[in-house]
Amino acid sequence: MADSLSLPLCEKTSVKVRTLRRALEIVISFLFICLLAYRLFSLTDHGIPWLLAFLCESWFAFNWVLNVITLWTPMDYKTYPNNLLQQVPELPAVDLFVSTADPVLEPLIVTVNTVLSLLAVDYPAHKLACYVSDDGCSPLTLFSLIEASKFARIWVPFCKKHDIQVRAPFRYFSADESTLRSDSPPELLLERTKVKDEYENLCQKIKDAGHHSVALDISEDYATFAHKQTNNHPTVIKVILENKQRVSNGLPHLVYVAREKRPNHPHHYKAGAMNVLTRVSGVMTNAPFMLNVDCDMYASNSKIVLHAMCLLLGFKHEKQGAFVQCPQICYDYLKDDPFGNSMTLPLKTFWPGIAGIQGPLYAGTGCFHRRKVIYGLSLQDSTGHIQGNLDVEALKDRFGNSMELVSSATKILAEKIDHPQDLSRAVEESCKVASCGYEDSTSWGKQVGWIYGSLTEDLLTGMKIHARGWKSILCMLDPPGFIGSAPKSVPVMLTQRKRWITGLLEVLFSKNSPIFSTLNAKLEFRMCLAYIWILIWGLHCIPALCYSLLPAYCIITNSHFLPKIGEPALLMFAALYLANNLYTLYFYLESGLSITAWWNYQRMGPRSTVLSTTSLLFGTMSVVLKLVGISEVVFEVTQKDEYSSSDDDHNANDANAGKFTFDESPIFVPPTTLLFVHLTALAMRLLGVKLPAALQVTTGVGEIVCSLWVVICFWPFLRGLFGKGKYGISSSTILKSGVLALLFTFCCGKFSLPL
Repeated sequence: MADSLSLPLCEKTSVKVRTLRRALEIVISFLFICLLAYRLFSLTDHGIPWLLAFLCESWFAFNWVLNVITLWTPMDYKTYPNNLLQQVPELPAVDLFVSTADPVLEPLIVTVNTVLSLLAVDYPAHKLACYVSDDGCSPLTLFSLIEASKFARIWVPFCKKHDIQVRAPFRYFSADESTLRSDSPPELLLERTKVKDEYENLCQKIKDAGHHSVALDISEDYATFAHKQTNNHPTVIKVILENKQRVSNGLPHLVYVAREKRPNHPHHYKAGAMNVLTRVSGVMTNAPFMLNVDCDMYASNSKIVLHAMCLLLGFKHEKQGAFVQCPQICYDYLKDDPFGNSMTLPLKTFWPGIAGIQGPLYAGTGCFHRRKVIYGLSLQDSTGHIQGNLDVEALKDRFGNSMELVSSATKILAEKIDHPQDLSRAVEESCKVASCGYEDSTSWGKQVGWIYGSLTEDLLTGMKIHARGWKSILCMLDPPGFIGSAPKSVPVMLTQRKRWITGLLEVLFSKNSPIFSTLNAKLEFRMCLAYIWILIWGLHCIPALCYSLLPAYCIITNSHFLPKIGEPALLMFAALYLANNLYTLYFYLESGLSITAWWNYQRMGPRSTVLSTTSLLFGTMSVVLKLVGISEVVFEVTQKDEYSSSDDDHNANDANAGKFTFDESPIFVPPTTLLFVHLTALAMRLLGVKLPAALQVTTGVGEIVCSLWVVICFWPFLRGLFGKGKYGISSSTILKSGVLALLFTFCCGKFSLPL
């Protein structure tokens, strides 16, 4: 027994970096230095194109330096759940938050599967409470959860009895019965068939309710939704499941929450919803730890809560773990990941790298929080000094005028175990703290809870926690803790990335910038650089767009921005290009992925030309318009795809899987314009057409190769010019792009930049 008490709950270890990777990083850094020195010392011999190239390459070098600094000391964590069960007689309670906002864009069956996977995790049921935030205030969501709770009485015991590893029903039943172990007992096969039938009945009920073909069986609660509007309704809280007997092998609590919304009152999007769940759960169950997931992120590791508790309880000092973040991983990638959704490179480099500084970023989902840290507790307060300094009036100013919430917050800050009361009796007070005016004149959204001021409330909240001196912990498991859906169409993917960019730039150009957090708070310098590297992601569109236009400009004006054939300096450019591509290819091949997948990442990755001319550009423009006071940014919910277990549906879509789809959105105008510009430049070169203002200097081969490279990167758009339906670029986009391309060509001939 003494030996078991001395065993660690977790271990933090350095990740060994292979020599090839280090060599490539050093070589690329050296080549960047040589390139910039060459550009700088030869500026006097060249004109504006050379200067523009120098500025763009300086930006690329700056990004590379930040990248290397962030990834230089990778760390990993190992957990021991069995040791936790032996050493901790009573496991701490955990409140589980699931957020959804639109039953159409986020299909109900998706949310239901996420909730069911959380209800079935391997953890004492009386220590868990699942809160579902419905920001769409839809009776369909409540109906679906009520029906899911009935199915959970079958599903949860089935999973625990047979130690089912995959506890999201759609995922478990999508596997063919032939994939089950040959030694599976007949009892399992028989029960599996019965449970599958019940799940299919659940899916059909939800589908019928969505089509209004059946009445919603939610008794008197349905009257609450009568004549309501999505942005104008009172609070609706419904206790769907309550483990009143506190049975460890029963079902966790399940609570539906739709916060009050009024048209003239700001609701702060997801951050506001999370703060409401924090207050409601504080009044009802007040667990010291909280997990939040998006509605499409199901628990794929049944012991994920145990692993997280190992990390949160396993270090001598609490400062090591303000929160535990599981990386975002998606399921059912299309073959070779044509849209660049794969997390292969970040999983290999970014997450372990930033874990070696002050810890991973808060990614908005798949994250376990200490409630007292979310309540704004600074690191110095966590050493025990706060117990004697809990002034009730000060706490009311901080947390609001609910005495029940103030009392629960006092217990959390003083680290006293709080046994939850009867949930049904707490509904009235919970409605009070979920009202839209409750946060007025309090610290919610400022120093307490999820921080307001950005569409990426997750990163901002995590950065504020790091700025108070806390560290965070990375949790990378096999199987992963949580798995979610990836956008399966280009418009949805671009919309999602645009929202990310907008939120990141909002943080960068605000008082919440990490530079101030380093100067005035406790954000470590390297962590500040890591945050800056992420926050300036959107600004990459400016040098990327400029650099991608330079080859076409030089061809049209018969100038150059690269060394000529025969000049030794050209080898330096070629070597840098080759080394940089080998660096990313190395991680893909090491992970057993194809070269096609690597190419798709190069074309559609975070800093690719395609993304730079679409999401990055429009996200940056949105923030610029906000900063000058022309318009406000808008939160756009990412569309999730409904699960389909039909093989026929899957096979029918195989032929078109991975094809680019287009719509009327203006986001497709810049890339189409860029494609037209390069096609025009190459055609002029091939036909020997020269503008009147063209210079006598001959364009080098380098510019032609670069122009061809851009066309290859935009090959899906080239195909889209001849596609039909949603696979073709709209005529209005083609017309706008054609006019802009002609205007660019005209300006090149009219206003040629001096060499």
